[in-house]
Amino acid sequence: MTLTTPARTTNRPRVQRPHSPPESPRRRFRLDGADLSASVAVFLIALPLSLGIALATGAPLQAGLVAAAVGGIVAGRLGGSPLQVSGPAAGLTVVTAELIQLYGWRTTCAITVLAGLAQLGLAALKVARSALAVSPAIVHGMLAGIGVTIALAQLHIVLGGSPQSSAVDNALGLPAQLADTSPAALVVSALTVGLLLLWPRLPGRTGRLLRTAPAALVAVAAATAVATLAGFDVPRVDLPSWSSHALPGLPEGPFLGIAAGVLTITLVTSVQSLLSAVAVDKLAAKRAADTGAAAVPRSRLDRELAGQGAANVVSGALGGLPVAGVAVRSVANVSAGAVSRNSSILHGVWIVLAALFLVPVLDLIPLPALAALVMVVGIQMVSITHIRTVTRHREALVYVVTLAGVVFVGLLEGVGLGIAVAVAVALHRLARTRITREEEDGRHLIRIRGQLTFLAVPRLSRALHQIPPGAAVVVELDGSFMDHAAYEALHDWQAAHLARGGTVETTGPSGGRIADTLPEAASARDHGSHSCCRPWTPWRNHQCGEQPADETRHTTGHRLASGIGAFQRDTAPLVRDELARLAREGQRPSQLFLTCADSRLVTSMITSSGPGDLFTVRNVGNLVPLPGEESGDDSVAAAIEYAVEVLRVESITVCGHSGCGAMQALLNSGPDDPPSPLRRWLRHGRPSLERMASRRHAWARISGRLPADAVEQLCLTNVVQQLEHLRAYESVARRLAEGTLTLHGMYFQVGEAQAYLLAGTDEVHSYDDVFNHVPPAAVSPAVAPAVAPAAVAPEAYPRVRQAARAS
Repeated sequence: MTLTTPARTTNRPRVQRPHSPPESPRRRFRLDGADLSASVAVFLIALPLSLGIALATGAPLQAGLVAAAVGGIVAGRLGGSPLQVSGPAAGLTVVTAELIQLYGWRTTCAITVLAGLAQLGLAALKVARSALAVSPAIVHGMLAGIGVTIALAQLHIVLGGSPQSSAVDNALGLPAQLADTSPAALVVSALTVGLLLLWPRLPGRTGRLLRTAPAALVAVAAATAVATLAGFDVPRVDLPSWSSHALPGLPEGPFLGIAAGVLTITLVTSVQSLLSAVAVDKLAAKRAADTGAAAVPRSRLDRELAGQGAANVVSGALGGLPVAGVAVRSVANVSAGAVSRNSSILHGVWIVLAALFLVPVLDLIPLPALAALVMVVGIQMVSITHIRTVTRHREALVYVVTLAGVVFVGLLEGVGLGIAVAVAVALHRLARTRITREEEDGRHLIRIRGQLTFLAVPRLSRALHQIPPGAAVVVELDGSFMDHAAYEALHDWQAAHLARGGTVETTGPSGGRIADTLPEAASARDHGSHSCCRPWTPWRNHQCGEQPADETRHTTGHRLASGIGAFQRDTAPLVRDELARLAREGQRPSQLFLTCADSRLVTSMITSSGPGDLFTVRNVGNLVPLPGEESGDDSVAAAIEYAVEVLRVESITVCGHSGCGAMQALLNSGPDDPPSPLRRWLRHGRPSLERMASRRHAWARISGRLPADAVEQLCLTNVVQQLEHLRAYESVARRLAEGTLTLHGMYFQVGEAQAYLLAGTDEVHSYDDVFNHVPPAAVSPAVAPAVAPAAVAPEAYPRVRQAARAS
């Protein structure tokens, strides 16, 4: 925590961004063996893919190697995603090929440089997260459309021909190409495709050993060997001398066309890189949870966007293809065990060495083999998993329209069509409201399904005004949104209906009564409606409505069964999918939350957390026994070890609260009190009592004020003291030194329903402990000024010292 001493001034704590890794001291470069082996694995995949993508775009083959090297070295060093690997991406093939055809290679390189500068500008504006707002159906549809376009174009090369300028022309030209197939090219391509598909499925121990070699490398190497030994007459890679490598020139072409190209490359590379970075974070977290490996810092998206921009500037300036984060290479990097950005950087170095010293070997590779490799990648971009996902979320129309638009019209146009359809679908769902009226047992039931907006007001008014005056009405709302116009219509009708002697009851979809939804709900109580239910009713031993006479006195068993029944009816359908996922994947909490057993502390409520978020430990007084002082009770120590070593939580929070009975008992204990289990447990709180009694420590402050009494002061001091106890655990101390774990102190004022956070917990000092109010906007407040120990309630020390001696 951020604390002060009399000789130092208090600095405002530096605000960490939520997607940023914890800061750690700068260390000298150190190469991990896992990074070295992972870099070799990624290099073996990237080399043939880079050549194949360059072939598919119509660019010089060396441009693929330049982009791969720059993506690894520049984006790997400057980017914000430690494990993401960047380079030429299949998703950019269609865009780059069209730009080369329209403006030539040198102008395309200049467009790449301008796109990189645009990415640097976007990174400076901190808009990286905006890319995540794009509907996944549009992104998946775009990639699938690009995949179809790539596959159709490369199929012509696989058959021994040349691709046409568009996907439609390639599809229409397939019959003629099939009639004029080159047997040699077909054999080479079939061998490549067969090995690509079968190599990852080799069975047995031998197969497991062979699968360590990447399928792409094995397929291309085998096709090259067969073509060379058999003497097939097929076109091969022809890398010219680097001295004749084409560099960018001044853009030549219409301004609007150049601007559209810059915009397209900027958007596609940015969105693909950022989505890939988020996916890599999930893979790295899953690897850490499954294997117990060290956690890797999460991606800093704005920095990643800046790194991609810098890589595109350098790649374009050196005559390379556009650069983006690549999912295939990134997944291989994580799977190979990479632990830092050094793996990506080294893979770029290996690309450079290969481009300089392996040119004679690369010149042997048949072009049909590279075309077959890229064709398979294109087909895999049409993911069945993505299709199932968008179908399950009822966004198949957006996916299909985007895919068709990219294939038949163009990339930018296809994405635009997808966005338009996505907006139309969202508006349709918002406007789709079903209103029905029924009569059951003398009551009129109005069911409203969907969002209640101004578009549904005419139908709502028509249904409501068909109800006779004085009737009993139940309005069932099954939606999450009601705009002002609909609210006014329902409000005005309810007021008029109540005035004419009728009754109105508003319920949710499960039949649970919604009280005070409208201002006149209080009037409903005068007509027999019960408005005792509140949003927090499930947390209380409370029943709504009239109960049968024989149930007026509830037993504990009845309350338990009633609560379970309410959960099964109302809550279980909402959380079943999430709990099923947690049951499959196991728990991966981000935080160990250690708090008091007091029944008034509802941890999920005060932290807005859900299933799987918190690993919670509760005991009397939120105490953390020092290591070795448990005296047979290792439950807290075991929970700490399990959370830190096995679950790899990212933070530990100690939460105290006002009016803590344990702290009251500790403060009021005397030497003549009989021994009991509670008294033996509370001995772990004596260091907190001694800390409060010591003149070396200032009393903790809460939101800039002194505590109201000694009990509140002990509750606050106890939080600080238990944080010190946590640091005595070897596993906690090690993770803190690594910078992969943080500690937090929290205090909950029960009567005010207000949470306070300890200002800064990076270190534990002994001078000033400040608990700050947490505003709704969650803005980190400045630390309050320090207070000298001698100025803090000196008249209270005798009583506290007496209690400390007595305990």
